[in-house]
Formats: sequence, C-alpha cells, structure tokens
Amino acid sequence: MAQYIISLENIRLYGYHGAIPNERELGQRFEIDVEILADLEEAVATDDMKKTVNYETVYRLVEAEVVNEKYHLLEALANKLARDVLDKFENALEVTVRIRKPSVPIAGSIDHVQIEVVLER
Repeated sequence: MAQYIISLENIRLYGYHGAIPNERELGQRFEIDVEILADLEEAVATDDMKKTVNYETVYRLVEAEVVNEKYHLLEALANKLARDVLDKFENALEVTVRIRKPSVPIAGSIDHVQIEVVLER
C-alpha cells in the first residue's frame, strides 16, 4: 500500500490562546502546520476528489478552531485539530500538528515556541 502525505504549512491565523489572561484577551498570531499521512490509493486510482483528503476542508477546520475558540494550552489546541482531521477523513492514518507562537512572553531572545502532536488512527 502506498502512503501519501498531504501538508499544509505555515497557516497564519490570529487567535486568543495562552496561559496568561492578556493572551486570551488581546490575542496574537499563530503559525500552524498540519501533516496528514493517508491511504489515497482509491482516490489516485479513480482520480476522484471525494476520496482524498480535501486540504481546503482541513484549512477551514484549523481556521474555525484557532479563530473561534480559546485554549490555555497549545497542546490542547493541537490535539483538538489532529482529532478533528482524523474524525473528518476516514483515510487519514496519522496526523501531525505543529503550532508556533512567535510572540512569546519570555524575557529573552527567542524566535518562537513550537509544540507538536502526532495522533494515529
């Protein structure tokens, strides 16, 4: 069986997540990657879009959760996103979600913090 990887990289969205109340009130920018390992043999054999993982649908799932919800932990947000993709697409075998937070409330020089979660079916 061939395995296919579909990646959405560096989705940039504004959300209200973080441990500090100001982060959940003022919001900030987040960068999200979603990588989906999927069995797409049937989609490839039939050239049928209904049998693949629709990356626009994945984007909309991510967008809705990041923009409309508030999380204390990015780990919880990443887990919810990965679970949503597995629930939506039966042919998704594994989902990796990475979330980067460029504006980190740390007294020091840092590009970003990043968390990653990998969920398997």
